[in-house]
Amino acid sequence: MRDLNEKAKQAKEKKAALGPDIDLTTFDAEPVGIPRLDSPSQLPEKDRERMLQAGVDASEEGRSGTYIQKDTAVVYSHSTQDGLLVLPIKQALEEHQWARDYYWKLVNVDADKYTAGAQLNLHDGYVIRALPGSRVFLPVQACLYLDRNNISQYVHNLIIAEEDSELHVITGCATSPHLKRGLHVGISEFFVKKNAKLSFTMIHHWAEEMMVRPRSVGVVEEGGLFLNNYICMKPVKSLQMFPVTRLTGRGAVSRFYSLLAGNPGTTLDVGGRIFLSAAETRAEIIARAISNGGTIVSRGDLVGEVPGIRAHLECRGLILRGGTIHAIPELQGKVDGVEMSHEAAVGKIAQEEILYLMSRGLSEDEATSTIVRGFMSVDIPGLPAPLKAEIDRAVEQSNKDMM
Repeated sequence: MRDLNEKAKQAKEKKAALGPDIDLTTFDAEPVGIPRLDSPSQLPEKDRERMLQAGVDASEEGRSGTYIQKDTAVVYSHSTQDGLLVLPIKQALEEHQWARDYYWKLVNVDADKYTAGAQLNLHDGYVIRALPGSRVFLPVQACLYLDRNNISQYVHNLIIAEEDSELHVITGCATSPHLKRGLHVGISEFFVKKNAKLSFTMIHHWAEEMMVRPRSVGVVEEGGLFLNNYICMKPVKSLQMFPVTRLTGRGAVSRFYSLLAGNPGTTLDVGGRIFLSAAETRAEIIARAISNGGTIVSRGDLVGEVPGIRAHLECRGLILRGGTIHAIPELQGKVDGVEMSHEAAVGKIAQEEILYLMSRGLSEDEATSTIVRGFMSVDIPGLPAPLKAEIDRAVEQSNKDMM
């Protein structure tokens, strides 16, 4: 009966999800042959510039590893640090049993047609693994890039922080300036082992007619920390994602942070769920959303399954120039002794705030930009300085574009 109830709930959630049902056959899934590169600096300048806007630096300065996939083909994969593996997933599955042991272990291949499509049409994807005890302080960067119009990109990613390791990843998803329409389906599975630390920062820079369907699940063991940061402030046709993480070991911690902008013609259905399934676990979901004429659904669900857990959910929305923000915070306390809270607010910029800043010498646009920048500034504990700088830069650039 429990399985039937769970399936009924999942069906209800899928029905409630915002965004069109995509006809996958209208996109070209045939593999594209692209030569390997000796260095990301060999990429065309226009590609390097777009990747940089998504946090991926072709110079590799300040990076411990790099993975770049263009359309369906891996063009570059490299690690510069001992104890760090950066591999295309097809290569990893062919060469390593441990990769096969992790593959499709958290995400259900039959969860929906997008997961099934990723299994049937796998183009590639990355495996990033920090070996036991290794400390990868400089971020690993990964770019999933689309260049050909109307192409689909199916990827599967494994991110593994082994016991007592530390790993920081920045993944930039972007499209060529000339691309108008495409499909990206990304499966990601996160494994945070005992006393490991993983921060994963994803910056999306899509085209206005892009359809995007990420599907991801993570598991955090005893004493582990998983930071999952998501930034999408550029136009995209439809994006739908709902990452799930399970805290299975005593003292495990997970935090989700989202920065979203809904531009005209954009539909974002973004959220996350964290299961607190072990003693002394902690979780936090924080979302900031700005509607600049688009539609945003911000979902969050915290599930407390054992006594002594603590969790907080916060969603704040700001409507600038029309559009819709729908905040859906949920708390599920399933036993006595849980401590859970949430806040949700949607509003507009107060006129007195703008007038005050204008009295200090700013124009109206400058005053609005300053307020928006402050609204989108979120302190993310445990994030290394290079990743904090990338997030600040992405928000600043997007803020300029919106204004």
